[in-house]
Amino acid sequence: MSHKRIPKRKAAMAVGGVVALGAAAILLPNANASQDGASDGVAAAPRTLKAGDASDLATRLAGTLGDAYAGAWYDGEDKQLVVNVVRGEDTMALEVRSAGAKVRWVDNSMSELESGAGTLKSEATIPGTSWAVDPRTNRIVVTADSTVTGDEWEQLESTVDNLGSGMATLKKSTGTFRTFASGGDAIFAGGARCSLGFNVTAGDGSPAFLTAGHCAAAGDEWSDQQGGPPIATVDQALFPGAGDFALVTYDDPATEAPSEVNVGGQTVPVLQAAEATVGQQVFRMGSTTGLADGQVLGLNATVNYPEGTVTGLIQTDVCAEPGDSGGSLFTQDGLAIGLTSGGSGDCTVGGETFFQPVTTALEAVGATLDAGGAGAGDQAGGQEQGAGQEAGDGQAGAEDQAGAGDQAGAGDRAGGEDAGAGQDGAAGQDMQDGTGAGTGRHSGQDSGLSRTH
Repeated sequence: MSHKRIPKRKAAMAVGGVVALGAAAILLPNANASQDGASDGVAAAPRTLKAGDASDLATRLAGTLGDAYAGAWYDGEDKQLVVNVVRGEDTMALEVRSAGAKVRWVDNSMSELESGAGTLKSEATIPGTSWAVDPRTNRIVVTADSTVTGDEWEQLESTVDNLGSGMATLKKSTGTFRTFASGGDAIFAGGARCSLGFNVTAGDGSPAFLTAGHCAAAGDEWSDQQGGPPIATVDQALFPGAGDFALVTYDDPATEAPSEVNVGGQTVPVLQAAEATVGQQVFRMGSTTGLADGQVLGLNATVNYPEGTVTGLIQTDVCAEPGDSGGSLFTQDGLAIGLTSGGSGDCTVGGETFFQPVTTALEAVGATLDAGGAGAGDQAGGQEQGAGQEAGDGQAGAEDQAGAGDQAGAGDRAGGEDAGAGQDGAAGQDMQDGTGAGTGRHSGQDSGLSRTH
């Protein structure tokens, strides 16, 4: 196969254009900017931190504080890390202040919150529900979409009540939880359209990219043009189970896959993968709606899709729509954070959207993402050809969606919900296959990675 490079199309973003412009206004002027950090002067004064540094500090403090640690979040306005410390742990609070973070006293320990999440898993794993610990409220936030009614709603409500006062908050979403794959533009397989997430280097040194695992159910071979020749092949995929990610290797080992995200004619360099922090501002690029921004709301989220349960996700208020699946979640200073999985709502009314952490996906598939390796692909980028340009071209959404995917099947999926939801036909149903019948890679709930070749 001849040398291939994913094209960087300069697309005008029609679908989600207003959202894209708003996000770009925040993102582009600051793409290479950094926030000034305070000196390590007075231990009692919280330091000014970049979100990435705050995430690293939170990880270190979690290990240091042990049972006294009850989560942390990033205060974007003051640019400080806020750490929850269980009441009475005065010595541990001193550790937090000495490290340069701000102490917030809370009643629920992390072990108690995790125990509550375990109860939800055993007693209320209902399609159309999700839950994640919100460190800002020191509670588990449980969300039910519009399909959870009648006996299922009563079961969920009862389970939440039994956790005890002050442990969990139950809220209703007007949308429907579904994976965001569709027929249309960006990267294609079997009539399905998804978005490329980040270019990476596979374990054997070959160029590859990450996308959503549920997208891989549409087919093994992917193209950068609808109906075009394949340029990449699925190597590993997981969905549902302990994640939603796939490693897809380029067929031409000479493929140039730069480390950047195309945000519609301009690019944001991707420097490295990083953990998300609650409160952190993030940007999403996808082939349907283009560029959108919002905040991280929760970590280690559990989502009960019609196709099965997925754990370990990042919960945000960033909007997304069918076709955005697999697209890149990143920060203005070039950190790769996540891959679009699914959620509810759209970019008109908003909703909840969940992302696969890039760090855990890289570890699972044995790939790397860094700023160094240029052509190899190590990186990132959502440049993705499609991902970014997307929007534009693809308006995708609407149209192709309908068309390409109409999918029909999709809807059948699980709850039926979605015909509409997934519109994704192909994708749709296949993804769905993950539910049980599986495509081999995803048979059943499969909790382990599988190879397609």
